[in-house]
Amino acid sequence: MANFREVAQSWLAPEFDENTRNQVQALLDGNPVELEDAFYRNLEFGTGGLRGIMGVGTNRMNVYTVAMATQGLANYIISNVKDEKLSVCISYDSRNNSREFARISSEVLSANGIDVFLFDDIRPTPELSYSIRLKGATAGIMVTASHNPKEYNGYKVFWNDGGQITSPVDKDIVAEVNKIASPSQVKFKAEGKAGSITMMGKEEDEAYLHDILSLCLGKGINEKHSDIKIVYTPLHGCGVRLVPETLARLGFKNIIHVPEQDISDGNFPTVMSPNPEEPSALKMAIEKADECGADLVIATDPDADRMGIAVRDSEGKLVLFNGNQTASLMTYYILSRRKELGLLKGEQYCVKTIVTTELIREICESFGLPVYNVLTGFKYIAEVVKRNEGKAEFICGGEESYGFNVGQFVRDKDAQIAAAMVAETYAWAAEQGLSLYELMQKIYREYGYRKEGLVSLVRKGKAGAEEITAIMANLRNNPPKELCGSPVCKVVDYLDTEATGQPKSNVLQFFDEAGDVVSVRPSGTEPKIKFYFGAKGDDADAKIASLKAQFAL
Repeated sequence: MANFREVAQSWLAPEFDENTRNQVQALLDGNPVELEDAFYRNLEFGTGGLRGIMGVGTNRMNVYTVAMATQGLANYIISNVKDEKLSVCISYDSRNNSREFARISSEVLSANGIDVFLFDDIRPTPELSYSIRLKGATAGIMVTASHNPKEYNGYKVFWNDGGQITSPVDKDIVAEVNKIASPSQVKFKAEGKAGSITMMGKEEDEAYLHDILSLCLGKGINEKHSDIKIVYTPLHGCGVRLVPETLARLGFKNIIHVPEQDISDGNFPTVMSPNPEEPSALKMAIEKADECGADLVIATDPDADRMGIAVRDSEGKLVLFNGNQTASLMTYYILSRRKELGLLKGEQYCVKTIVTTELIREICESFGLPVYNVLTGFKYIAEVVKRNEGKAEFICGGEESYGFNVGQFVRDKDAQIAAAMVAETYAWAAEQGLSLYELMQKIYREYGYRKEGLVSLVRKGKAGAEEITAIMANLRNNPPKELCGSPVCKVVDYLDTEATGQPKSNVLQFFDEAGDVVSVRPSGTEPKIKFYFGAKGDDADAKIASLKAQFAL
């Protein structure tokens, strides 16, 4: 790329709006560090799309980088999809500028002669996935940065099956996007016939809710326990539109809100980070639950694809379940309930990701169901569902990062469906005289105790990216010889596709003879590197602490 100052100077041209030009000039005049970070590279359009800090510059999320990405997507669709009618569904969350990025994407696609189905207001990522199949669309765009801090926004691309793009489509779209070097290459106005822009809203909501409710396994039990108290928070995101409605239609009448967090606000004013994985994000909801005596707290992230929960322990204190526990709990309920109803039969399967607890595999196999183990990212779960369509039934699947899905309507993680399932699990446990915490302990007694831990090292900017690269190189060259005193018996490098049978991915896993595992993976969407720890046995809690110390975390 050219010298970043030269690139910044080019953004003073008339093709950029006045506000953008003024901001760039201010950086040129007085903020050399920010100027370099904003212009030293193009914001990478990866295999999942765009994600970055909002602001002016080639390395930022703004209307120009979004428009350029959309032009690249349009070029790929026009050149490679032979359908008579080309169309794209678009949704967006509550983040700052999400509506504007959705609008510019719609206009660019329309200018390229592609029809657009655009939601009339914020909607969850899983409903975007659902709408693609509902409309028979070519592709989909979701404007969101998921659970990232407020400075971020993003742009996820989905394909006609409703799943996020995977190989080879992802790499081919990336190549087309990379050819768009300047906003001058973007069609902002149609040269011929423009594509239509049709708004989506209540009709699509009703179809989506209808299909979610068809997944219900708790008929009779839900009604019997309809008065159980559930505190729900959308963390200022779009889950507020459909999660409470889903729970109400399932029969749960006592959904308690956190009013301050029902407000859809991209500044996320009541939380440091709108991430249900972070204990601080659930602080207000837990306080509300203690006020009203609720035994379950449900939180969803801004685009309502991830869900976190808190339950009361044996001493009556609300404690957070991690993603592994929640996914294991729901998997156990779904398979147990299906067995009770005679719905476990024929070709059926579940899916989990490689960094997700082996407890899920053990649960599924105990019910006679095979389990697919895939790379991190729900798009790989969706890929398995697509591959097995018409051959076998996908029951459920999850990942440790608080993503879960049931059934085949949606091809991504879905917090609406997950909230429905965890509420049903609560009612089913209550029918047996158990709390959710007690049900989890029952699962541990049946399958053995496991403990997982996650440490994410955030390393921002150019220097941070270089440090993350160095960490991975050192672990490849100097892998640990033991974990918690147990010899390492297997090292798996997912860059070696021949050995793993998986697509190439920058992931390392270390297994010891005692059944413990450490996985290391740079995030594909955030400036961080993640260390996943899994320990097995009665001393698993102590092992997690030992593993963190071993890796100096």
